[in-house]
Order: sequence, then C-alpha cells, then structure tokens
Amino acid sequence: MNKHLTSQQIRAGRIRAKLLSVTTRPRLTVNRSNSHIFAQIIDQKGKALVAYGSQALKKFKGTKTEMATEVGKKLGEMAKEKKVTTVVFDRGSYRFHGRVKALAEAVRASGLKF
Repeated sequence: MNKHLTSQQIRAGRIRAKLLSVTTRPRLTVNRSNSHIFAQIIDQKGKALVAYGSQALKKFKGTKTEMATEVGKKLGEMAKEKKVTTVVFDRGSYRFHGRVKALAEAVRASGLKF
C-alpha cells in the first residue's frame, strides 16, 4: 500500500476499482464540499458527458439536501438530452446517505437507471 495516500483516497480507489471492473457503462461521480455538491457523468475514456453543480443554482433557498435534490434533477434532464439512459453510481469515498443519497434518488426519479 502506498504510504502517501489518505484513507479517503484508498476508499475511493477501492470503490472505483470494483465499479470499473464489472461495467462498460458511463459512471455518475459525486463530489461533495462543505457547502456545495457536484456531479458528472463520465464515459469509459474519461471524458465528461454531462456535469452540473450546486453553484449553478443562483439564489437557491433551502437546505443542502434540497440543493442536492435539485442538482440531481437537473443532471438527469441533461443526461436525457445527451441520450444517456444507464449509468453506474460512483459515490467516491462518501457514504450513501444524506446529500449523496438525495442526489442519487433525484437522478433515478428523472429516469436514469443505475
């Protein structure tokens, strides 16, 4: 094991390795900061097909979880326009609860399958 990797990087690498070893679908990645959440759909070559973040929501009033739900809805709509129907959810090193779960459920509700 590399001494220079943080436990967060090791966790994210372990999750990503499992995802990439079993699928050829694009992956929906999530990045979360203290005040914002970002998501993008990346193809097998590493090219971002669709990307959206909460900073694009100007004058949004609500909780961070509600913000994540709005980002998920918008990302799902954008993916439909690009004709992306199925993805693999890459949560990185984040647990599947709270804002990450709200984003995932909103993307599923907009019609993307994973």
